[in-house]
Amino acid sequence: MSATDETEVIIIGGGIAGAGAAFEISRSAKVVLLERESHCGYHTTGRSAASFTENYGNGVIRRIVLASRAFLTEPPTGFSDYPLLAKRGMITVARSDQLDLLHQELEAARALVPSIVAMTPAEAIARVPVLRADYLAGAYIEPHSMDIDVNGLHQGYLRGARSRGAKIVTDAGVEAIDRQGGQWRVETPAGTLLAPRLVNAAGAWGDEIAVMAGVRPIGLLPKRRTAFNIPAPTGVDITEWPLVNDVGAEFYFKPDAGQLLVSPADATPSVPMDAYPEDIDVAIGAERLGQATTIEVQRVSRSWAGLRTFVADGSPVVGPDDEVPEFIWLVGQGGYGIKTSPALSRVCASLIGGGGLPDDVARQGVALSDLTPQRLRGAGLHKASAS
Repeated sequence: MSATDETEVIIIGGGIAGAGAAFEISRSAKVVLLERESHCGYHTTGRSAASFTENYGNGVIRRIVLASRAFLTEPPTGFSDYPLLAKRGMITVARSDQLDLLHQELEAARALVPSIVAMTPAEAIARVPVLRADYLAGAYIEPHSMDIDVNGLHQGYLRGARSRGAKIVTDAGVEAIDRQGGQWRVETPAGTLLAPRLVNAAGAWGDEIAVMAGVRPIGLLPKRRTAFNIPAPTGVDITEWPLVNDVGAEFYFKPDAGQLLVSPADATPSVPMDAYPEDIDVAIGAERLGQATTIEVQRVSRSWAGLRTFVADGSPVVGPDDEVPEFIWLVGQGGYGIKTSPALSRVCASLIGGGGLPDDVARQGVALSDLTPQRLRGAGLHKASAS
């Protein structure tokens, strides 16, 4: 990038949201994507549990995921050398004191995903033999939940955007933003960019970018999520195990490259930062795993943390700002950004192009008012916290 370049759309943030937006917007506009780190996807995107489930998140999230499945199942020709989805399945488990919640969740889940069915404790233990019979009181299974190749999806977006002429600029943290004469001026260590439209895909830093641009923040709340790997139980083949998720969002675990990935499903409010795991959260995850299974954690191979960023109603924020329409939001994915990225990227591109929701997204029951930032204005929602 030269000292000052002009383009049509500047995207700030090279994670899955920004990369997907660049892929879709570059079909019809000249795009430059700016990433503050030395490579794209360093923060939350690179720390995902890599699970595609249609039964996780609020109703809006679940409908967006349904609209994303077709892309992930059959990506465009040349997008990826390997399938983006792989069979995994997900079992949701409950203790005796969680059975009422399990029944409520099962009823709600089947309304959107009819393939989800109840399991007996014995059936769940047959699939995952380490589950404790004296712990498990009920379960249900989402048989078509999948693993996502996060890197394959992310790199496919970036490669596809470049093939359409988009520029991906790393080590380009935003230092200043102003708007003059119908143009955004974005200053970075890599040079200065001018463009009439600016997409804010900065994740946990989204409100900070808005303030720099003179746009009212929307109340983004980053929350830390911890995960760690442990060796698989000795002599046990875990390859075909499904992901096991606690109905009360207290833990989950799944096979991960020959080991087990475990999380206490924590959601600790945080400032925007390069998140790191706290020892206490790893210990809590190990304790909960030990209560639900016969696994005793002797050694943690690796631990990490990422930030899942929410707004008050738990749904993503996508679309032009209601006060500064040349500033386009693409934030607040709440930890669901990988599996929602195909649909949300197309929504963002359509709204930038002056269109409405893509037909397939609308058919899932998603309304524009579910996504645009205007819903967060006026009623004080931007000051509330999300769970």
